[in-house]
Amino acid sequence: MESEEERIALFLDYENLAIGSRDNLNGISFDLRPVLDALAERGRVIARRAYADWSYFDEDRRMLTRSQVELIEIPQRMGASRKNSGDIKLSVDALEMAFERDYVTTFVIGTGDSDFTPLVHKLRALNKRVIGVGIKGSTSNLLPPACDEFLFYDTLEGVDVPSGRRGRSRGRGGQEVSVEAEPVSEEAPAPIDVEELGILIAQTVAGLERTSGAVLASSVKRALLRKDPTFSEADYGFRAFGELLRHLADRNVVELSEGSAKGDPEVSLPENGGEAEAFAQLRSVVADLQTKGGPPVLSGLKNQVRKVQPDFSEKRFGYRGFLQFCKAAETQGFVTVTWDDDAEDYLIAAS
Repeated sequence: MESEEERIALFLDYENLAIGSRDNLNGISFDLRPVLDALAERGRVIARRAYADWSYFDEDRRMLTRSQVELIEIPQRMGASRKNSGDIKLSVDALEMAFERDYVTTFVIGTGDSDFTPLVHKLRALNKRVIGVGIKGSTSNLLPPACDEFLFYDTLEGVDVPSGRRGRSRGRGGQEVSVEAEPVSEEAPAPIDVEELGILIAQTVAGLERTSGAVLASSVKRALLRKDPTFSEADYGFRAFGELLRHLADRNVVELSEGSAKGDPEVSLPENGGEAEAFAQLRSVVADLQTKGGPPVLSGLKNQVRKVQPDFSEKRFGYRGFLQFCKAAETQGFVTVTWDDDAEDYLIAAS
């Protein structure tokens, strides 16, 4: 289905989204349009359903109707009984659609409630792609890893969260109530480490090269989403994944070349990319230690390399561990790696 248009079914646990937006985004009302825009980039939405007791969400009902959403009424009941009724109805309807409509390739579950995790697992077991949508502050940590991709509403294009204000929200029966927004810290957010992201992408590309040969940009993005369904290049300040790859290519982390499809370049690791220099640095450190007391053991050797080169990381070159890096250096003739039973560790000797 990768070469075809995704056909998407959207299911919204609307009470969870509306209350989550009100309580965690300084009182703003949930707006479906940014979600629909994000889904339009992924495929064609062919079914839209929202579940709630609509007597609590009178204004929202009009907004959803304008977006051609089918409103499923959950009758008013007491406490958890009403919530469970809505969860079960949504889950049953989603599974029914999964079995009856084979042409639906992707299910979007709008909620932050971990109670829907079994539904996500079942849909994926039925070979359906599952995208989650939720509010960061009200999404269970259990839900995003279960999905193929998870979109945080707060970070979608078109969602503007105010810095802090008193908001107006609809309470039970549609009565307007005041919402006191928590003040937002003036402290600047911590910078996101693009270098660490470069290491992750280099490691991912190396793994894909070992298993599938030529690697396309779209394959790298899918692999990153499998590792972390909440991954988004926008969190690192890039408008598109291709822009992020070009940024890394300019810094010699990866190389880009024309792929089999327009707009989907082939991604590879640079032939050298500083790797030979890193191997030479390893050999120099090993040779120095060897003159003082024989070949050093693997344990602690990485720290010795970092004393000479503080920013050293084998992951920058696509290796999952330091031993793998040393064995690669051995194949290039820089060092030899042997197991020593007495030391119960590998000995690294300069070649």
